[in-house]
Amino acid sequence: MAGTDLVPKVIAAPELRGAILRLKDYDEQMVGVDGAAGTGKTFGILFFLHMLLLRYPGAKVLVARKTNTDLAGSAMATFQELVLHPSDRVNYFGGNKVEPAAYKYPNGSRLVVNGLDKPSKVKSMEFDGVFINEATECEEQDVEFCWGRLGRRGKLPLQPFILDFNPDAPYHWLNQAMNAGRVVRLLSRHEDNPYLYDAALGEWTAAGVKYLARLEKLTGVRLLRMRYGQWCAAEGMVYQDSWERARNVVDAFPLPREWPRYLSVDFGYTNPFVCQWWAEDPDGRLYRYREIYKTKTLVEDHARKIREVSRWGVEGGEPLPYAIICDHDAEDRATLERHLGMSTTPAHKEVSPGIQAVASRLKAAGDGKPRLLYLRDSLVERDMDLADQKLPTCTEEEYESYVWDRHKERPMKQHDHGQDAGRYLCAYHDLHWHEVTYSPQRLI
Repeated sequence: MAGTDLVPKVIAAPELRGAILRLKDYDEQMVGVDGAAGTGKTFGILFFLHMLLLRYPGAKVLVARKTNTDLAGSAMATFQELVLHPSDRVNYFGGNKVEPAAYKYPNGSRLVVNGLDKPSKVKSMEFDGVFINEATECEEQDVEFCWGRLGRRGKLPLQPFILDFNPDAPYHWLNQAMNAGRVVRLLSRHEDNPYLYDAALGEWTAAGVKYLARLEKLTGVRLLRMRYGQWCAAEGMVYQDSWERARNVVDAFPLPREWPRYLSVDFGYTNPFVCQWWAEDPDGRLYRYREIYKTKTLVEDHARKIREVSRWGVEGGEPLPYAIICDHDAEDRATLERHLGMSTTPAHKEVSPGIQAVASRLKAAGDGKPRLLYLRDSLVERDMDLADQKLPTCTEEEYESYVWDRHKERPMKQHDHGQDAGRYLCAYHDLHWHEVTYSPQRLI
């Protein structure tokens, strides 16, 4: 029929429910959208902000997360795939040395995206609204930094300041701030996500049944947080008295070339294969600065990736490791050695002394600093299958799920792959003497 192509397509607006509908009621207040995994928090907040930017010309909103890499792979992927439509004519600007990355709207509005690990690009900017994704990753000073960027520009009818997050430990500063009333808590439920729950029929959709069944397979503290939205701590956490994320996880920094390097490896295929790169400073502190944490990949392919990112023997590449400490699997060790062209050292695997060595290093030493630290944003590649299953995707995410088996007086054999690799390294350094050896085929 003539003229059919000229009829504009009608884009149906999403059905918004629960906490998202209440965002408009809060002006210049910190609002935390708190809920289990998959309740639609991030999508709903981004859609709310998108509508404001479309409607009010010249508005400028900041979307932030602790690290820029995680922001790109999470909230902004949701924004591009589920919120934006070609008819919006919103263009992405990748940023430059002086201007942060942003989504630019035809009416002059902008959605600025920035990781809080690189705050300098937005330090002098003012915004009409702020959204911090996965705010439990942030320190309180990160949130206060963003609060200071909320200016009185008058481009929006309200100045939203929104945080979203899954529950964490009950003593987390953010939960305490909500309990004290400094941050408004808006609860988000699985029933608030139209993709999972049909409000008209009052029943779960097919996708909802499948998603909740996946969450029900989680155990312990991850089940309570991700499925039921509870702020809780793991009972019987192995490193309860020594691990402290705010102390043991630090921002990345340039590592001096003269610092000795080590690799620690725990083999896996269905379970994650873990390779950790470590550097040792002159005071004997160990810094995990890179990590592979990945399932369903052959050892030989991991070996190629290890060589690729380490760039041994290449100008500007990293120093050769003093040792590669490995799990005892003979076949996997032989495969790794063959493809790396380097020999490996079998790990000291006695569990109890190794745990004590790790715990000792995690605690603050006499100078107030721990001797075992993890640099943020160290993953070579995020395993999206693990992320979709709400399982740990790096060693830091294992700690609160690494608990004692009360019946066997040893840790449960789950969420322990990065823990094992780190334990091998601490045992190598602290439990026995060692020598450095290389295979004759080593890279030079």
